[in-house]
Amino acid sequence: MTLIKSISGIRGTIGGKVGDNLTPVDAVKFASAYGTFLKNNISKDKLTVVIGRDARISGPMIHNLVVNTLIGLGINVIDLGLSTTPTVEVAVPLEKADGGIILTASHNPKQWNALKLLNEKGEFLSGADGARILEIAEAEAFDFSDVDNLGEITLNDAYMDIHIDEVLNLPLVDIEAVKAAKFKVVVDGVNSSGGIIIPKLLEQMGVEVVKLYCEPNGHFPHNPEPLKEHLTDISELVVKEGAHLGVVVDPDVDRLAFISEDGEMFGEEYTLVACADYVLSKTPGNTVSNMSSSRALRDVTSAHNGSYEASAVGEVNVVELMKKNNAVIGGEGNGGIIYPELHYGRDSLVGVALFLTHLANKKMSVSALRASYPEYFMSKNKIELTPQIDVDAILAAMTDKYKNEDISTIDGVKIDFATEWVHLRKSNTEPIIRIYTEAPSQDAADKLALRIIDEIKVIAGI
Repeated sequence: MTLIKSISGIRGTIGGKVGDNLTPVDAVKFASAYGTFLKNNISKDKLTVVIGRDARISGPMIHNLVVNTLIGLGINVIDLGLSTTPTVEVAVPLEKADGGIILTASHNPKQWNALKLLNEKGEFLSGADGARILEIAEAEAFDFSDVDNLGEITLNDAYMDIHIDEVLNLPLVDIEAVKAAKFKVVVDGVNSSGGIIIPKLLEQMGVEVVKLYCEPNGHFPHNPEPLKEHLTDISELVVKEGAHLGVVVDPDVDRLAFISEDGEMFGEEYTLVACADYVLSKTPGNTVSNMSSSRALRDVTSAHNGSYEASAVGEVNVVELMKKNNAVIGGEGNGGIIYPELHYGRDSLVGVALFLTHLANKKMSVSALRASYPEYFMSKNKIELTPQIDVDAILAAMTDKYKNEDISTIDGVKIDFATEWVHLRKSNTEPIIRIYTEAPSQDAADKLALRIIDEIKVIAGI
């Protein structure tokens, strides 16, 4: 079992020993560190933090521990209850709160949970702020409030509806065009909060919804990461129902994937490509994605006379570069759409609304839309880490081996060849090395990945 401390928060498996897993003691410790950080940096008599959680089984336990820890620090809590990551991000500035915590382990299996930490803008903390919180936690430098100065809890379960309204009010979301298209959509909510909010959004856009795994009980019916090998049930149901498409989200609703009408994956990488194509057609500008994302976004951006840049992996890095470049849309190739017109966070609701508007305007099938974009194929692999593996030495050796190619070391090692690329990096959320490759065919991407994996194993002596 594992406890991973990073600048974006703390993530781990439930149960086990303190300090080795996400135990109640660890949840209290890191909630205390976050609350203390806010008190040290914001000069107000009373601070407010927004809290929401996904539907995973451990959610209520972790939720109660975190909420009451903040109360003990004298911080007021606006409790959204069952929610989504983007919903909490939207709520923080609307409530004029001083921060937010989302209790979710995103795409990780049900054994995991996490505290994801936000600033007063509803955005993930900077690296420097995250590091400071880890220091406070390590030192246990907490000072709790006396009985007359405890915080208070305000329950507010309206924010999923408010979030939907915010999305539907965006100028580029054309509800009438979507209604006229008479779409039928299958939704896989992986038995978390997406099973509530995505069907609600679609129904308000006049879409006929077929629900699959939309009961928010936390019992994930398949691996919750929205990859092809995990989505056979919805692929079959889309065809059986004669639906126009399928919509798949992860447990906290910040990753989005589509299934075409023929049951084939639209491609998680192409979620952002399609949404960007629509946005750029209406509001020309620049785009940003991370280094592990498809070249297709670069191609589409260039076709609209915009400028594309790649950031280091991690939402906070994408957002930072988006702000610097004044990007009109950006995100990550894992199906994360960041549309600054609403907020700087990955948001599946925004992605669904923009995609359906785009599809309605194009008046074509989902498979035809996919075929209209540059054809790239990815292979996503990983190598489990052990104490014997020296990751830095591996990356240095690979950098030296390919020193005559176009290499970037902004985040791990990315090697750009003429028609394909490979990106090697240590994961921030799991004890693994990620190996992403992309090429003009799946066979070429897979072969490149296998070659690189073999080379790494030789270097590592495994």
